[in-house]
Amino acid sequence: MIPLAIWIYLFLARGNFWQLREDDIYLQPLANWPRVTAIVPARNEAENIAKTVHSLAGQEYPGEFSIIIVDDHSEDGTAALAQKAASESGASQRVKIHSAASLSPGWTGKLWALNEGVQVASEHQPDFLWFTDADIEHAPDTLHRLVFRAERDSLDLVSLMVLLQAETFPERLLIPPFLYFFLMLYPPRWISDPSAGTAGAAGGCILLRRNVLAPIGGIASIRSEVIDDCALARAVKKNGGRIWMGLTRASGYGTFPEIRNMIARTAFTQLRYSFLLLAVALAGLFVTFILPWFSFLSGEDPAWFLASTAICLMTVTFGVTVRFYALPWPWALALPLAALYYGYATCVSAVRYWLGRGGQWKGRVQSPR
Repeated sequence: MIPLAIWIYLFLARGNFWQLREDDIYLQPLANWPRVTAIVPARNEAENIAKTVHSLAGQEYPGEFSIIIVDDHSEDGTAALAQKAASESGASQRVKIHSAASLSPGWTGKLWALNEGVQVASEHQPDFLWFTDADIEHAPDTLHRLVFRAERDSLDLVSLMVLLQAETFPERLLIPPFLYFFLMLYPPRWISDPSAGTAGAAGGCILLRRNVLAPIGGIASIRSEVIDDCALARAVKKNGGRIWMGLTRASGYGTFPEIRNMIARTAFTQLRYSFLLLAVALAGLFVTFILPWFSFLSGEDPAWFLASTAICLMTVTFGVTVRFYALPWPWALALPLAALYYGYATCVSAVRYWLGRGGQWKGRVQSPR
């Protein structure tokens, strides 16, 4: 009965998080298009930076647009490759490569790089700052859509969650659940509701009004946060700002270790480094995703009927995400296996923290014990 009650709640009362819809806003002309500066923190991104710069330089945006690549002490020639890509794109005048200063104590690496970029951008006083990762290739109309939505709906923060590719077996097993679990934690309807306390964003693509930074204390106000995107959204919303998060499509991680590390970087941080919350989270994963199958396979009444109903709700809700990735529907049955793997990765996250290696990002430990 407990798993069934959980799934009835998730199905009916969790902001309809499972009803996915890609951003399809109808673009219309504006009288004046705001000035925008993209800030890209880049640390050892030689493999991806050229594609990212090409995609940013190719944005079909009607207004004034500039790009700042913040080289965060890369050791693989990231800055030179970014400059080369800017020249190849004919955007040398709009792309600035900035070398970040040494990391200041108390800051996470990415936020330090973003803060450096914000300071450089302030010289031109853009209306919006576009925070985007160095491994994302944006569609040509991405910025156009972000700015139009922000202006039309008077939003202070607009974010698009990038859909990581799901082509290999590890990706198909683990990437759709990543989106499913994230939206379960941060339902988009609750994020955009000013009266709801939920605040979330996707750090790979955030458009922020520059004038909302000062009232929240700037990037420095969240300088030690490992889950920096949601921390920024929370600070903006807490200060009365309006925020929105949607979905778009791009590429990302590919193998089991890469996906494990992606989860392990922030999972224990999400649990506030608490052993008690870790135990509760693991128990919740078991009761929600595994126990219904045990009860179903036992074949006893009424457990069989209750469990089968819970499994149907689980499969139907996750099936929407599976179809969103254009995968065959049987992948919806693999959610319990993914939940086991996410539980394992969460344990890895906890162990790394206890060993003093928590929140690892690009060779840095961002949440030492």
